[in-house]
Amino acid sequence: MNVSATIRDEYSESLSSASILVIDDEPGMRHFMTKILEPRCKRVEQAASAREASDILDKAHFDLIVLDNIMPGKTGLDWVAEQRRVGLFADTILVTAYADLDTAIQALRIGIADFVLKPFRANQILNAVARALDRKYLRRENYLLKHELSAEQSGARGRLLGKSAAIEKVRQMLQRLAPLPTPVLFTGASGTGKEIAARTLHSLSDRAEQPFVAVNCASLSPDRLAEELFGVIDAQDRRRDGLFLHADGGTLFLDEVAQMPEQVQAALLRVLEDQKVRPVGAERDIPLNLRFLLATNADLPDAIAAGKFRADLYHRINVVNIEMPPLRERIEDIVELAALFMDQFALSLGMPALELDEETLLKFSRYAWPGNVRELRNLIERSVILGAFPEEFAGTGSVTGTAAVENLDMVMQRHIMHVLDACDGNRAEAARRLGVSRKTVDRKCASWGV
Repeated sequence: MNVSATIRDEYSESLSSASILVIDDEPGMRHFMTKILEPRCKRVEQAASAREASDILDKAHFDLIVLDNIMPGKTGLDWVAEQRRVGLFADTILVTAYADLDTAIQALRIGIADFVLKPFRANQILNAVARALDRKYLRRENYLLKHELSAEQSGARGRLLGKSAAIEKVRQMLQRLAPLPTPVLFTGASGTGKEIAARTLHSLSDRAEQPFVAVNCASLSPDRLAEELFGVIDAQDRRRDGLFLHADGGTLFLDEVAQMPEQVQAALLRVLEDQKVRPVGAERDIPLNLRFLLATNADLPDAIAAGKFRADLYHRINVVNIEMPPLRERIEDIVELAALFMDQFALSLGMPALELDEETLLKFSRYAWPGNVRELRNLIERSVILGAFPEEFAGTGSVTGTAAVENLDMVMQRHIMHVLDACDGNRAEAARRLGVSRKTVDRKCASWGV
């Protein structure tokens, strides 16, 4: 549909992204409702019977169904109850001329979202549709908010910081991948910022205004993981949408994907191949519009060799691999990260920031950081709470603040000492790596009393 031709009114914002199926055996009523809805909605389709509607739902997914209750063959309520058993993942508005108590009770029991009584005016059907969609979107927002608040890595909300060559390479790759739908696999040690990189990629893409949903596959039991991702229809035919549906239109980030159970791996492969999801207990697939980003700190080829990860899934997700560099390879970024974390925690905790003097910053630069950026972040938070750095990082230097961070001689000292540590103190090898003479290294070390 030509977007420029859509009607702009008080209903447009609620309806603009909606797909709606109109079911009514009366052609005049179908066309009347379609004429009202089509200029305001993303997609509107019609069905003249319950059978035709079932066939359409087997091929396409809708946000909302507007359904006449009295039709040949079976009532609209009977059709809804039947569809819930095979998988009805759309809210439903019932149009009826007979609003008796029994009909109302039955409608509530099977989850009808709203009623519209015949005869009705255009604004009445528009109001009902807008209300139903607003409730649907609100449920989605609440669900995603609860999921995000309960996630273990709820602190991974920052931006990708640093100016080192290693992180610039990552940033350039994210820029290149942003407009593409291609799955991306982030690898690297724990704490290197894989989720932050994934969030950055999402924010650069045309999906930035849509949900970014992060799932830690290691934190959920196998049975619960399948239901959380795919959704479920239980024994009472009640539906619960999964994260795939809640994230539809946006980006789904699957962390610790190596911990995913084999049966879920197989189902994920089908979703990636077909861009459709089948909720647990359902008989119907639902089309998806999702960007998949995945991450692991495990060696997936080793996991494949050990029979713990599917080779076909690995080849499907390993189209583009971004290896996140450990912090020890980003020596230039440590000071910037430490200063940022110090400001953040002083503000969020309401406690005084600690001075980052030249001795502390030098110790930071010479430390190996096996826990990577996460370890640095946790160290700063703990130090702000306790009011002092641990003894191994404490400094008594006189230069602090911007001077300690940006002073050229201090920047050079941190870099040279880091390289020397990496060379186990071998000054000749350090000079070779630095691209300077051995005498230069000796002279600098002498000036620093090393």
